[in-house]
Amino acid sequence: MFRDLKPDEIEIRVASITEKGASFLLYKNARCDMNILDETVGNMHWQRHHLKDNANCIVSIYCTEKKEWVQKEDTGAESFTEKAKGLASDSFKRACFNWGIGRELYTAPFIYINKDKMKIEKRGDKYSTFDKFEVEAIKVEKGIITGLAIINLKTRDRVFTYAKK
Repeated sequence: MFRDLKPDEIEIRVASITEKGASFLLYKNARCDMNILDETVGNMHWQRHHLKDNANCIVSIYCTEKKEWVQKEDTGAESFTEKAKGLASDSFKRACFNWGIGRELYTAPFIYINKDKMKIEKRGDKYSTFDKFEVEAIKVEKGIITGLAIINLKTRDRVFTYAKK
């Protein structure tokens, strides 16, 4: 029902980092979900409703054949910043995963980038990077990521490539 995500709709964040390199996760944001819902079913044919102080979100889509609303629900987790907003956003994104939006992200390969392809800094006893990364290309077949290329926006170098055999 929903199309696969485009490269510019996928964001990348650090999962863990050491002095040797970092692992990364792919994710989508709530604006991406809203845009895909609008594009696919129309802005008047979907709605969201939050319950339990934003911990749960129900995304409903109007089925014109049955002439009724079909609902899918999920729960979210607070973010480190803006807890209430992060909780609402996360529960919404998870409910949209239940509809199939961005579900291919669950099939992402392990993404690890060595220190020679990024700048890593030590702050106290922790490591961090201020480099930003972008999905340059993605290939999805039958809901599974079979190809992925990531670039470092600072250097414009391709720093990760994946091709499923």
